[in-house]
Amino acid sequence: MDKKLEKKRFTVKKVMTYIGITAGVFFIGHQFIFADRRSKLKTEKDKITISEVKMGLFKEYIPQTGTVEPSRTVYLDAIEGGNIKRIYRESGAMLKKGDVIMDLTNLNRELSVLSQEATLNESINRARDTRLNITKNDLDQRQQLALIDNQLAILGPQYDRQKKLYEKKLIARQDYEKVEADYKYNVTRRKITYEVYRTDSINRIEQIKDLNSSLQRMMLNLDGLGKILDNLSIKSPIDGQLTTTVHWEIGQAVNTAQRVGQVDIVGSYKVRVPIDELYLPKISTGLPATTDFDGKTYHLIITYIYPNITNGRFEVDMDFQGETPQGIRRGQSMRLRIELGQPSQELLLPMGGFYKDTGGNWVFIVEPGSDRAVKRDVKLGRKMGSEYFEVLEGLKPGDQVVTSSYENFGENDVLILN
Repeated sequence: MDKKLEKKRFTVKKVMTYIGITAGVFFIGHQFIFADRRSKLKTEKDKITISEVKMGLFKEYIPQTGTVEPSRTVYLDAIEGGNIKRIYRESGAMLKKGDVIMDLTNLNRELSVLSQEATLNESINRARDTRLNITKNDLDQRQQLALIDNQLAILGPQYDRQKKLYEKKLIARQDYEKVEADYKYNVTRRKITYEVYRTDSINRIEQIKDLNSSLQRMMLNLDGLGKILDNLSIKSPIDGQLTTTVHWEIGQAVNTAQRVGQVDIVGSYKVRVPIDELYLPKISTGLPATTDFDGKTYHLIITYIYPNITNGRFEVDMDFQGETPQGIRRGQSMRLRIELGQPSQELLLPMGGFYKDTGGNWVFIVEPGSDRAVKRDVKLGRKMGSEYFEVLEGLKPGDQVVTSSYENFGENDVLILN
């Protein structure tokens, strides 16, 4: 007899259908709840720059351009004006100290000097004659005193003898009184003569002192007059290389105090650097700097800061420490890196075009083991020249950051790197 077959409630087909429906709902729900809905942009990996964040020595410095100058320059200014009589050395010549560069002629000045020399010589001769007369008067007074002393030397014993003889009534009173009168006269005469001599001697000492001082001044003036004519010859004050301000010609007029050139010490150089006034509080003498020249790095320090600020910039002089670059010339430009503080270990991010687009507030960072770069907020600090940013927040050593320009990335949050 027929057996009634019971209909199965769950068939394989139904089970598979339910599983499929459940999986689909779960997938849709997951996608709705957990899926990354951030905007994405595909970009070619070889067209962007990816840099690694790392710990390194942070040196805060500013890049500047300086001009090479001789370490010492002596300017040649005409002390006396005149017309060029003869030119001995042209611009670029190597000079020794004392070498004559050019001679000037100034007839009026030369005649004036000769007239003043004649007047001074006449005054010097008069002063010498006066000193000679004072000395002669001193000798005459001393000779007079010597003569009186000689008379006293004769009359003194004679007076003593005559007095004893007169007291014994052996000579006439008249003879005794004559000797006595002569002796006392010479005693009084010597006293008066000595007083005059003593007073005159004090005056003579002051007169001779004044005369000697006057003679000394006149002699110095005479020497100075001679040097006036020497100043018509322009000479090199040091060993070095001559640079003239203009091309001078014979007969050309040169005014008093006019600059005719300069002499530079050869082989010793410094660098003069203009710096923005914003850095003035951070700049001090002794700060180091480096420059690259001909494949080598050279070190300098700031030795002088000029006090004046012109057009928002001030200047400093920097001297080379140790070796000086070979082959540099006056007026040559040099790129320098001036350090503003002591180096320290910091987290560093290489510079790139991204900063212009983000202001340093966020970057694209490559996710480890993936082909995606995602936005991340960061905080950057100081700049190390044109090479690195100091990282304050948002990154750690080893992070891979897209540092090239973000100009073509638009508002996308994720980059897919192909």
